[in-house]
Amino acid sequence: MEKISPRGNKIPAASAKPRAASLAKALTGQEGSKDEGSKTKPVAPKRTRQKKPDPKIVREIFERFQAAEPHPKGELEHVNAFTFLVAVVLSAQATDAGVNKATRALFAAADTPQKMLALGEDKVRDYIKTIGLYRAKAKNVILLSQRLIDVYGSKIPETREELQTLPGVGRKTANVVMNNAFGAPTIAVDTHLFRVSNRIPLARGKTPLAVELGLEKIIPDEFKQHAHHWLILHGRYVCKARRPECERCIISDLCTWPEKRV
Repeated sequence: MEKISPRGNKIPAASAKPRAASLAKALTGQEGSKDEGSKTKPVAPKRTRQKKPDPKIVREIFERFQAAEPHPKGELEHVNAFTFLVAVVLSAQATDAGVNKATRALFAAADTPQKMLALGEDKVRDYIKTIGLYRAKAKNVILLSQRLIDVYGSKIPETREELQTLPGVGRKTANVVMNNAFGAPTIAVDTHLFRVSNRIPLARGKTPLAVELGLEKIIPDEFKQHAHHWLILHGRYVCKARRPECERCIISDLCTWPEKRV
């Protein structure tokens, strides 16, 4: 069957395809292809899996930390599990030294959930006003004290899930409390640990949770109890953010960070 062109000329059916279709085929490299309707799909880049560090090197790193400081401790001052929980909640986006200055007087006045609740939000706020975000933190301290009384009989819960039901308590805070108060082999990833783990590297990750889960897989069980303390203290005093003191780092020969200063 013949078709009529816009000018009234008869053209064969085989030649009646629009020029645009032919041009499109030529531009996409499909001219002469048997499957004219197929499209070329872009090839997605291959994802490269992160290589795990040598287990021997990981063990050597923690053996050196252990030899240098067999029983590392956190620097937040407290008198019992409750005051430790409060101190950790207050330490979010604040230094341990700054928190300690504020909590010495606070804990002398209130070292139980009942006493803290009796003190009241306004007075708690006055004690901690030198700490960043003190208004929100004072409110959380009162609310968590109330919940501890109402739900847990004034005792500190021992599981991550229960701890995270308390106002102001996230995963990192729960891990710190579980480790320090109950001896659980949890790894709390703060800004120092996050930096150190990515630098060495031990476990690389774009989020604290990714680093935490990565470290859990590679750290030998006998070191997990103190692992986050060693890494946090190392990051705070040696592997600093702006000017790391690589010259006095006890694991500098095991570190592969390209910017290390040795």
